[in-house]
Amino acid sequence: MESLFFFYFALVIALTSILVVALHNPIYSALSLLIMFFHVAGLYVTLHAEFLAAVQIIVYAGAILVLYLFVVMLLNLKHDERYHHQWPIAAAVGGILVIEGTVLALLKGQAGPRAGSAETAAVEGLGNTEALGDVLYTSYLFPFEVASLILLVAMIGAIILAKRDLPESAES
Repeated sequence: MESLFFFYFALVIALTSILVVALHNPIYSALSLLIMFFHVAGLYVTLHAEFLAAVQIIVYAGAILVLYLFVVMLLNLKHDERYHHQWPIAAAVGGILVIEGTVLALLKGQAGPRAGSAETAAVEGLGNTEALGDVLYTSYLFPFEVASLILLVAMIGAIILAKRDLPESAES
């Protein structure tokens, strides 16, 4: 039964991800993104990671999607009628990635640490939230800090790009 739920969530996530990119109307694209976020949260629930599911809904479906909708509404995007020639290349690369992921999954077997390994022994007896915090701030502290610095640089770059395009004041 778990595999049935997994394949349902995976199929809906894949289809709505394609719709996010393929739909011309940005509002419909945002609605597809919302459906995808909720199904990713459902996938987390099937993995017994309820905390990540709640964070997925609060942060992504709540904050990021609302931010995306505000940007869409502020920019007042017009309908793009041009044909983009990149989609066949993108479809080919996407197909190659799906085949590669399938082959790697079949060769590697079940992903994640095995029961009784050193990684799972460190977090046994803790709840989901405590285990996530313990692993994140001990084993993965450096990658976590690097990711936060990359996000900070991206945020500063977006602010600089947005301020550069602002028109000068009327007094000048």
